[in-house]
Amino acid sequence: MQPVILVAALALAVLAGCASSPNPAEGLPAVPQIAPVQPTAGAIYAPGRGLALFNDRRAGQVGDVITVILSEQTNAQKQASASTGKSTGIDIGAPSLFGGAVTANGLEFLGASVDANRDFSGTGNASQSNSLSGSLSVVVTEQLPNGLLVIIGEKRLRLNQGDEILKISGLVRPEDIQPDNTIASTRVANASISYSGRGALADANAKGWLARFFDSAWWPL
Repeated sequence: MQPVILVAALALAVLAGCASSPNPAEGLPAVPQIAPVQPTAGAIYAPGRGLALFNDRRAGQVGDVITVILSEQTNAQKQASASTGKSTGIDIGAPSLFGGAVTANGLEFLGASVDANRDFSGTGNASQSNSLSGSLSVVVTEQLPNGLLVIIGEKRLRLNQGDEILKISGLVRPEDIQPDNTIASTRVANASISYSGRGALADANAKGWLARFFDSAWWPL
């Protein structure tokens, strides 16, 4: 009885080790990157901090806040079909000996014929559609030498059944920022947008390791 209990304990340990734990979402710092202090020559005017006298001040410095209007929508469709066929025939006549056919009991033998046919037909269809709308305020963390602004931001919603986490980062042009300091997500270059969650609802929508094995390419059926 003791060996059976030991084997069962080892099996449970192996299964527990195979279970995948949800990866905790990595948080982003709430405090923006501090802008480097530029050396001054004692004058009132500071390079890079000019005042706009004839237009509204737009975000463009490290630490400024920009609101990204999310309007992402993607649609993809793919269809493929293939059909092949091959037919092969081989006919070997009965041999002859001294000008006469070789027979057995009056019937010719040693002749053979082979016919082979092979057909293949396959079709495939795939479609995918995604959409994301909303808004998220981000912080300018760096200003590149060519004028582009590096932005990064995160929003966390703590609900009663878990957390919803929205992250975005990328590059924007100061010219694309609207007077109210908003910018469309379609204007963000190298955009990295992530919408994820964790908690009871996220765990309920995730497959277990055994179900993922049956759906993977390692399962032969």
